[in-house]
Amino acid sequence: MTAQEVVKFAQDNGALMVDFKFMDFVGIWQHFTVPISEFDEDVFEEGLGFDGSSIRGWQPIHASDMIILPDPATAKMDPFTAIPTLSLIANIFDPITKEAYTRDPRNIAKKAEAYLKASGIGDTAFFGPEAEFFIFDDVRYDSSSNQSFYIVDSSEGAWNTGREEFPNLGYKPRHKEGYFPVSPTDSLNDLRNEMVMEMQKVGIRVECQHHEVATGGQAEIDMRFDSLVAMADKLQWFKYIIKNVAVRNGKTVTFMPKPLYGDNGSGMHTHVSIWKDGTNLFAGDGYGGLSKTALYFIGGIIKHARALSGFCNPTTNSYKRLVPGFEAPVNMAYSSRNRSAALRIPMFSTNPKSKRVEYRTPDPSCNGYLAFAAILMAGIDGIENKIDPGQPLDKDIYGLTPEELANIPSAPGSLDEALKALADDHDFLLKGDVFTPDVIEKWIEYKTEAEVNPIRMRPVPLEFALYFDI
Repeated sequence: MTAQEVVKFAQDNGALMVDFKFMDFVGIWQHFTVPISEFDEDVFEEGLGFDGSSIRGWQPIHASDMIILPDPATAKMDPFTAIPTLSLIANIFDPITKEAYTRDPRNIAKKAEAYLKASGIGDTAFFGPEAEFFIFDDVRYDSSSNQSFYIVDSSEGAWNTGREEFPNLGYKPRHKEGYFPVSPTDSLNDLRNEMVMEMQKVGIRVECQHHEVATGGQAEIDMRFDSLVAMADKLQWFKYIIKNVAVRNGKTVTFMPKPLYGDNGSGMHTHVSIWKDGTNLFAGDGYGGLSKTALYFIGGIIKHARALSGFCNPTTNSYKRLVPGFEAPVNMAYSSRNRSAALRIPMFSTNPKSKRVEYRTPDPSCNGYLAFAAILMAGIDGIENKIDPGQPLDKDIYGLTPEELANIPSAPGSLDEALKALADDHDFLLKGDVFTPDVIEKWIEYKTEAEVNPIRMRPVPLEFALYFDI
């Protein structure tokens, strides 16, 4: 839509308020709202000011003024507000230079798309993330100088088979058996369907929904692939809708990668392909039906995988999922069909249009704009430098000997390791000023000071069980 069309769209839908949404540096949607009387076409040219110093990882207080500039193509009616509200996603600009703000994740994603076109390799990168999540009935947590705890609960949790429920009717999926029995064992089908219906209202095409492997409400809803920025926008709507549908039904959702011990964590397997002039450049006559371009793309991902984890697995909790020796995509190998490889070539169809690479290491705690941009830049580096991905691995990685595993690169074991890898290997991200040095430096600084160090300094309950009587 054009600016003029957005104004008419708001009028036609009876909008009384206008909500401006934007992504903070860390990965949480922020917003503010104005009455429709304060909204006209000029907003799309002049923008609106706000305090950038109050957003994590952004401006210092002595240079805090920033401008949001809404993107008219993102106009939708918000399905959750009591008052009819037009919703717009905005980009962030510096009010002095009038330039796109370097630390705005959406601007970074837009620059990644522009760099792909400028490289001559292709004109569109398609992304299809599978963001898993947990639906809980209750969550409680606290941490202070002398105590720390968390408790999550689900009516279908395997741990509740003995709970007094007046009556307890059973049908609770056992650990690692949630994929995917029918109701009544799957107690959340209607809720997931409601989520799907709300997604369709805002233009998200959904391919399927189902219970996931873990007990206690793990779920997956798969969206149809889209171009990089559009898909990152949809991922934010996806999280927004899922959380709000859950809350209005008296439940809560988390995209934490590992909220439960002893069961599967939540990943975000990400399907990627590059196209040019309507042709899928990843289709070919090589291994798994891939082209040389696709294999070089895989080579770039493998080469930069440890650095990519700094954006694709950006929380300390991410590495509770990425533990070697378990069913986690920590080994940087590629294979067709083999789901134990970090990079998989799906073989559901022989249609060249469906040929893609599935990167299985990312998780849904990531900032989609940054993660997708980083994945694309790593893949482009592989294509430009013809990086050989090595031989495919078509046997079960979890059955390999230590000697065989020693030759396969692996994901970092902690966020600290991932950030150090990013500090050592980020030149590929700086091409075309897609990521700028201040973005890399601030990301590492923020993550270290706000997340790595606080976790590092705190005892956890299990340590008392292990060490209190020493």
